[in-house]
Amino acid sequence: MIFNRSVTSTFKQFAFINSLWAVMFLISCGKENNNQSQERPRPNIIYIMADDHTSQAFGVYGSRLAGLNPSPTLDSLAKSGMIFENCFVNNSICVPSRAAVLTGQRAQTNGEIDLEGSLAPEKQYLPLELKKLGYQTAIIGKWHLKEEPASFDYYKVLEQQGTYFDPTFRVQGEKPWPSNEVQYEGHSSDVITDQVIDWFEKEKEVDKPFFLMYHFKAPHDDFENAPRYEDYLEEVFIPEPESLYDNANKGSVATRGEGDSLTRYIGSSVSHRNLIRNQAMNIWQGPNHKNYRNAADILPGELVKWEMDEDEKAYTSKVYQSYLKKYLRCVKGIDDNMKRFLAYLKENGLLENTIIVYTSDQGFMLGEHDYIDKRWMYEESLRMPFFIRYPEKIQANTRTDAIINNTDFAPTLIAMAGGEKPEYMQGNSFKEILETNEEPEDWQKSTYYRYWMHLAHRHGNPAHFGVRTKRYKLIFYYGKYWVDTEDPNANWNKASWGNDFTTHTPVAWEFYDLEKDPKEMNNLYGDPAYSDTIAELKQELKKLRKELNETDKDYPHIQKVIDTHWND
Repeated sequence: MIFNRSVTSTFKQFAFINSLWAVMFLISCGKENNNQSQERPRPNIIYIMADDHTSQAFGVYGSRLAGLNPSPTLDSLAKSGMIFENCFVNNSICVPSRAAVLTGQRAQTNGEIDLEGSLAPEKQYLPLELKKLGYQTAIIGKWHLKEEPASFDYYKVLEQQGTYFDPTFRVQGEKPWPSNEVQYEGHSSDVITDQVIDWFEKEKEVDKPFFLMYHFKAPHDDFENAPRYEDYLEEVFIPEPESLYDNANKGSVATRGEGDSLTRYIGSSVSHRNLIRNQAMNIWQGPNHKNYRNAADILPGELVKWEMDEDEKAYTSKVYQSYLKKYLRCVKGIDDNMKRFLAYLKENGLLENTIIVYTSDQGFMLGEHDYIDKRWMYEESLRMPFFIRYPEKIQANTRTDAIINNTDFAPTLIAMAGGEKPEYMQGNSFKEILETNEEPEDWQKSTYYRYWMHLAHRHGNPAHFGVRTKRYKLIFYYGKYWVDTEDPNANWNKASWGNDFTTHTPVAWEFYDLEKDPKEMNNLYGDPAYSDTIAELKQELKKLRKELNETDKDYPHIQKVIDTHWND
């Protein structure tokens, strides 16, 4: 075929132009993709967790202590993101809570039901899943899960509980875990923060997003503050809860006994009420320091109704003031270290593309109902502080009352990192709530709680489980250890410190209308006005126990109690 020269020339020009446009398009796409990858790298994640830092000890949660301004840095961090009003722990004790965070699973699924547990590297799911997404992972500070945190790329963790001063850390090294140790001088909150900053300076990889777990020991008892805080709040009167002195219709026969007789060893106290363990024994030096009694040594004549006269009130107030000041001095140490750490992040350009979470492993009783420690399903122990900052996706100064619990943390962080919730995780991602500030229609309306240990460590908390919705709380005290101690062939750790596992306590239900009674002063179980509500909550409790693999099919001695008393 013969083409006209002009036609042929035009065709060649047309082909050349098309080719040129194609090349330009490909270059443009490449640039756009490169720009997108540069503009939207995976976010870094910093998960900061204190030990026993209860929501009462913040300004942003508006408790009686807010006027003391105990946490200005943390309050500012909270206000730069979203604050959760209804974040709850599944079991208010250290090992199960930390295991729930790392696995996204409930106690019977991950196997960690009490302080005896340990978490094997292959079950340390959260860092494993984030490593699949290209993250460098590290944990620094408190660990308490016994086995090596080998699923992390880097670790420097306290041995067991760790010490407040001159802490020793377990690290990677030539010897097998846990033999490689290093020790540093100073207060633990300062030293842990030093080591976190040191990780950024020496270990952080430039070309990878990172996931860092930054865990304080404070303010766990025995509340040993850095010396520089010794005068902090010294001349200040700390507001006291009314329930420190009067508990009205709080509790049940399970927690008070007939005629209030069991109050003498149920629930470690601020006052002299608890004959076995009270707070002065913990925080005041002298002949009674840590000189706890044993339940077996309490005489029947001592189990009488507790009466608080004016002298006892004065004594209780003195102990409370000392207790809270020691506690809040430890909180002050955390807050000041957070100020130092956030300044470091800002100076190094790490604030904007970094998700920052602050929480605690559970709540804590600060004298409410004359209780110390945690373990209870009561609000101050059950509620976890939780706030999260990520400027790109989370609007500042927002709050939500959506119910979340600590098994939801792992699925959420994985989703925020661009992954999907693994099928084996029982928690739910609340990423949508973070990004829209709206609670989905099908979001969970309740949370399940269970404390397994039963009269452990001379704190005297009976075993119980229950359900909490936004308005109501239903608790069932079954009063037995999870091992059947009446079985002559049963085995349990009889050397475990300060336990009274063989004693059974009375069975009872408690029900609270938290809208009308936010301080839980009036147990309304048995009130006919709430019979339909209680019946609905029992159905919800049954449903949750089945769905979450939290039934007692493997504990027939407990199931028998449940069957006998379900309709009491």
